[in-house]
Amino acid sequence: MDYKLIALDLDGTLTNSRKEITPRTRYALLDAQAQGKKVILASGRHPLGVYPIARDLHLDRYGGYIMSFNGGKIIECATDRTIVTKLFPREYLPDIMSVLQDSNLTVITWDDKRIFANNKVNDYTYIEKDVLKIEMVVVDDFLSSIKFDVNKILLAGEPDELDEYQKLLSKRYDGLLEIYKSAPYFLELMPFGISKGSMLPLLLEKLHISREELIAFGDNYNDMTMIGYAGMGVAMANGEPEIKKIANYVCPSNDEDGIAQALQKFVLK
Repeated sequence: MDYKLIALDLDGTLTNSRKEITPRTRYALLDAQAQGKKVILASGRHPLGVYPIARDLHLDRYGGYIMSFNGGKIIECATDRTIVTKLFPREYLPDIMSVLQDSNLTVITWDDKRIFANNKVNDYTYIEKDVLKIEMVVVDDFLSSIKFDVNKILLAGEPDELDEYQKLLSKRYDGLLEIYKSAPYFLELMPFGISKGSMLPLLLEKLHISREELIAFGDNYNDMTMIGYAGMGVAMANGEPEIKKIANYVCPSNDEDGIAQALQKFVLK
């Protein structure tokens, strides 16, 4: 199969355990784009956390895309134009905050330039700040402070407590929100129907590319729909067991240039 579109998760997939893209992986992706392949960076991150990688990989020159907030916002790199944005239903926020009031979880969202967090900041909150490298505003009254449109709510905390609230919120918002982990310490709350896999068809249609011509790489639960949808779904060796079960292929880990090795096997001429 001639794979024409490469979709890449970032953390744990494209970047290694030091949050870096290795030279071998970078050159493989530049080579693929020089051969006419398109690249999509599909991440739960805010766009500000994706732009530096997009620039490093020259997605603006080669006509690539950023799919941030797990598909909640899609940006065309050549024009820096937002072509899709899906907003979180604000009417659920009061109830969500009420459910979480006795928890130790940080509630996080973003405007165009800053992170907003409630006053239960924990160590995991700073992982998000370190990735984005932007200002974090800690507020006592989260509800009254969020006066802008948001694409996603992120909960950060101890994995066991997140598991507890994932079950509770998933039951409470069944059919209303998408709720899944993107890391052991991060729980994503998304508009219903928004995931990496559900938003990819919009780009495929725009680019006149079939799903069979899509190869997608991921490692965590928020990558499952993308891995399952792609003609060739590739799980990282460091990925969650459930991801490996549904993948067509398991490549070496993100610390072993797994993407570069898989591109050499399936994509590069």
